[in-house]
Amino acid sequence: MALLFCGMLLLLGGSDATSIADMDYGGVPLWINRLLGEPSVLSLQGRIDPGWFRANNPQACPKQCDCPIHWPTSVYCDHKGLEHIPDELPDRTEYLFLQGNNISSLPSSVLANITGLRWLILDNNQLQSDKLEQASLQNQTKLHYLFANQNHLTSVPSALPDGLRQLRLAHNNITSIGKGALQNLHNLTLLLLQGNRLQTIAQGDLKGLVSLNLLDLSGNRFSTVPRHLPPSVQQLYLSNNSLSGLDEDSFDGFLNLKYLRLSHCGLQSRGIHLHAFNHTSLVELDLSYNKLTTIPRVPTSLQYLYLEANEIQEFNVTSFCREVGLLSYSRMKILRLDGNKMSYNQLPPDWVYCLRVLQSIYV
Repeated sequence: MALLFCGMLLLLGGSDATSIADMDYGGVPLWINRLLGEPSVLSLQGRIDPGWFRANNPQACPKQCDCPIHWPTSVYCDHKGLEHIPDELPDRTEYLFLQGNNISSLPSSVLANITGLRWLILDNNQLQSDKLEQASLQNQTKLHYLFANQNHLTSVPSALPDGLRQLRLAHNNITSIGKGALQNLHNLTLLLLQGNRLQTIAQGDLKGLVSLNLLDLSGNRFSTVPRHLPPSVQQLYLSNNSLSGLDEDSFDGFLNLKYLRLSHCGLQSRGIHLHAFNHTSLVELDLSYNKLTTIPRVPTSLQYLYLEANEIQEFNVTSFCREVGLLSYSRMKILRLDGNKMSYNQLPPDWVYCLRVLQSIYV
């Protein structure tokens, strides 16, 4: 009954579950909980006549924005060609949508009368680091989601509220994080920094992120795996960096690393230490689109391995199993080797004893 009720709420919201999950907010979907009254992330543009809202909604609403009756705490000011955040935002505002405008600054006064802001979405604007006033966000104690993907930021904003759970800053011009900028964000679970210009992460940059689960550093300028990353991270994305190699201790310190993405990094077999992936917590490893000539050694606990589009010429059973026995075998479920320099006929006859629970193999 609860699932049926949730589905009804999705329909009333004007979109289905698939379209909500597929929305691109920095590459990671934003999941909506209708049972908590969270609004649609889809633009209202072209879906409902704004004049209808104004004629039937007794509550105040900025003239540049839309304030739907069925989400009374939401204010949609997205894709309006705005250069500034509208004045006199309703003090009831909890969800503020400002994506797709030309906003370059965030003055402290514009959010001063709002005390319950939960989401602030500023994607696809012209935000500049030197035009973000620290006090503008510092007092937003209930802010959980801050999205500023695809702007012109050169550093991570400082003085962020302690309650923040998601910070999405993908595809900016960020070259530094800044010591202390994130140190009080003990509740942050997701940090997106892909598509920036980071070359290194200093020792104190990510200190304090004790709850961080997903860290995306793809598409930056790292030449080695950055050190000083939070040990709580379970999903680490480093694709599209030019990594010189992987040392034995490149991923030491991670207590529960499960998903590791290293595609498009220019990795070569001779640059990967034999024990680089010696982490029994790993569930999925993506090494596709590199320059590997051999299959690296992986833990027997690994379930998903993506090696497509490399230069691999042979299949080594010892890469998956150091020994084969009643309880000694690989837990691999999906193995991709397509786009390499080998064929299915090159697989040794004993590979099935090692990969005995394999569900799919692509060669």
